[in-house]
Order: sequence, then C-alpha cells, then structure tokens
Amino acid sequence: MRATVIYGAGDVRVTDVPDPKLVEPTDALVRVTHSCICGSDLWPYKSMPRVEEGQRIGHEFLGVVEEVGAEVRGVRPGDLVVAPFVFSDNTCEFCREGLHTSCVNGGFYGTDGVDGGQGEAVRVPQADGTLVPLPPTGDEELLASLLTLSDVFPTGHHAAVTAGVGPRTTVTVIGDGAVGLCAVLAARRLGAERIVLMGRHPARTDLGVEFGATDVVAERGAEGAARVRELTGRGTHAVLECVGTEEALATGLRVARPGGRVSRVGVPQYEQGSVGPAMFRRNVTLTGGIAPARAYIEELLPDVVEGRVRPGRVFDRTIGLDDVPGGYRAMADREALKVLVKP
Repeated sequence: MRATVIYGAGDVRVTDVPDPKLVEPTDALVRVTHSCICGSDLWPYKSMPRVEEGQRIGHEFLGVVEEVGAEVRGVRPGDLVVAPFVFSDNTCEFCREGLHTSCVNGGFYGTDGVDGGQGEAVRVPQADGTLVPLPPTGDEELLASLLTLSDVFPTGHHAAVTAGVGPRTTVTVIGDGAVGLCAVLAARRLGAERIVLMGRHPARTDLGVEFGATDVVAERGAEGAARVRELTGRGTHAVLECVGTEEALATGLRVARPGGRVSRVGVPQYEQGSVGPAMFRRNVTLTGGIAPARAYIEELLPDVVEGRVRPGRVFDRTIGLDDVPGGYRAMADREALKVLVKP
C-alpha cells in the first residue's frame, strides 16, 4: 500500500510500504477514507534529524473496518469508525480515570511497528478500546467534522475543560491554528461569557469569530498581553495555550487574572518556562497536557452529528494521498490552515 514516510526535516514522501496485517487478536484493520496533517506533524517536518530508513507519520484518521482480530467485539467489518490519535485499551486504571494517553497498553501511531495514519490503511491495536463507531454518512462536510474528533476538537475541548471554562467564564485562546480555533468552539460550547482570540491571520481569526470569539488581539508577547488586560480589566479566568512555544506560555501567564488557570495543549517546544514568583504570587494554576481524545468523543459526537458545532470548517484544503508533501509545505508556509487527505 501507499503511505506517508518522513526522512528528515522537509523530506516527506509517499511511498510503497507493506500492507498491514493483524498481529494481535485485539487488532483491527481500517481502510482509511479521510486523514489529515496535524500542526504537531510540522515540528518534525521543520526539525527532525535525517533517518535513512524513514519513519511513518500521521495520527488522525477515520475509515472503514476491513478485518478484526478474534477478540474484537466492539467493531466489525463495514463499520465507519474514528480513531483517536493515541490507541488505548479503555479498561486500565488510567483509561478508567479518563487519561487514555497514559494507557498501560496504549501507544502512538507510526511507532513500534504500528502504521501511521497518513496512508491507505492502518493496523489499529486495542481496537475495542480505541475505535469509535460512527453513523454511516456520505456527507463530506459532516465527515470532515467527524475527522476532527480524532484530535483537534477534543484537544481544544481538553484545554477548555482543564482550565475550568463554564458559564460566566472569560477566556483567552492563544493561537489561531486548528487547535486554537477548536478551543474557541469548545469554550463557546461550554458557555464562556467572553473569548479573546490571540492570532494575526485574518482568515483564521475571522473563522474564530464565527466559532464564538468576541475579541481578536493580533499583537504578540508583552504587547499582546497588555492588550488583553486592557480589554478584560484584570485578565481572564482561563487561558488556553494552543501553540507550544515558550513565548506563548509566557503570554498565557501574563494574561491570566489572579486565581486563573492556564491550560497548555500545544506540544511544548521548550524545556523550561516562566513559572516563577510572578505566577506563584497570583495563585495562577498551570494545567493541560496531551489530550485524552478518547475520553471526550462520546460527549462531543452528538453535537457534531446533529450539526450544532461544525469543527470541520478548520479544513481549508483537500488533497489526495500523493499530494501530501505539498500539503506539508502549504501548512508550513501558512498557506493552508489544516489539510484534509483523501487516499
């Protein structure tokens, strides 16, 4: 089959790889109908050291089950399913606590002999705990929104939940990428009173306003933080940091009001942050982390299926599998917000 392989910074290729096969009785084989390029895929695309053998990449996909192992009971061939970006058994102590990303039997796509999501098919370990059946549909707009349940919409939701967003909450969202826009959507869904979106790309922030942002701040750093405080008085109750840079974290800590919560869901590209005395004196809480998407899918699914939220609007370009290298370039060059791939 054909699949995406990364060989180093800037070097993504679509090439022939072995067809996936069942390995464990808990596996399922899924023929991918929709996948996409994630903002977190851009970090290795920008900085990964060269590896001669290449590495499979991609972790967001939905598709149709083609074959299941002998112990799989929750899905069957022919089912349309969405796969969270981390596979898990949904039964261990961490999964029962809603922390599927720490599953003792879980793992990541594209590692340890598991297929990446940007290909024609994927062997999904722990299929019963991982895959979520979806209602059959041929509606491409709905399918795009269903695809966001694999990562970006639950990640934005995780940011909002861990930051304590609810009615009468004021919120700052840092970042106008797909996760940031989904965080706006999630905050509005949870009843936030005011949502300030920090971003500087008008096409993206315009969508953020449609998703529920009440204010847009284009400035960055200390200047941007000052603008947020000017708009809100003393900063906001919740800050959703959806970028992953040290500057974004520092901005988040500046715009949190005393007693506020900063949730970071952008993959950190730093080892240290500004978490010293200023944060301590204002009783600001730092929370967030890698989103347990599987824990949220059933909660978010009805609103997606019934059209109350349309997170699939973050996709602004659709390509075929052979065009994936160009999709990476487009996202890295900020020519595309999020690229949907149809193998």
